[in-house]
Amino acid sequence: MRIEDSPKRVRAFVGGVAVADTLRLRLVWEGRPYPGYWLPEADVRLDRVASLPEGAVRRRPEVAELEGYVHLAWGAVDSWFEEDEEVYVHPRDPYTRVDILASSRRVQVLVDGETVADSPRPRILVETVLPPRYYVPLTDLRTELLRPSDRVSACPYKGTARYWSVEVGGRLHPDLVWSYPAPLPESQKIGGLACFYNERVDLFLDGVPQPRAR
Repeated sequence: MRIEDSPKRVRAFVGGVAVADTLRLRLVWEGRPYPGYWLPEADVRLDRVASLPEGAVRRRPEVAELEGYVHLAWGAVDSWFEEDEEVYVHPRDPYTRVDILASSRRVQVLVDGETVADSPRPRILVETVLPPRYYVPLTDLRTELLRPSDRVSACPYKGTARYWSVEVGGRLHPDLVWSYPAPLPESQKIGGLACFYNERVDLFLDGVPQPRAR
């Protein structure tokens, strides 16, 4: 377990009402790659959270640094804010960095031996502990092979993504491609670009095959 004080103001809302509002936030890592929010009980409206599901409010009385602090389950409230910006999916880790770099390296993506993307102008997204991701303009994809998907996902650093499946030779590869049509401000460079799971495709950089990510 690691515990750190945070300078951010954090609020939680249920039904449009703030049930927590603190300037004394503590970030606590409990075995996950990202921290949890712990808030002073005095900054939580316990009368409002009493109706939350069982287990939604947690205490760790055996940890001296968390005496008088509580943890609210992320999904037990409607929304979380750091300062005046909403945070999605889970708290942001202050030690996670996202770099988005323009590149002139040629990226080719093959699915079942068929070229699906070929771009000389990718944006390479490098995120702490994750494999690099290669985002390319939709005009550099064979969009006739894409099939819309109902899947969406959210990232606290990038925003909400939509997906496509890829159909090659009569075989459908589900949810293989994604894009952030309206990314969060810090990730604007990948807005409207498309990316493939390098774990599931054959990817070449300047003609050199890349090992599949794990």
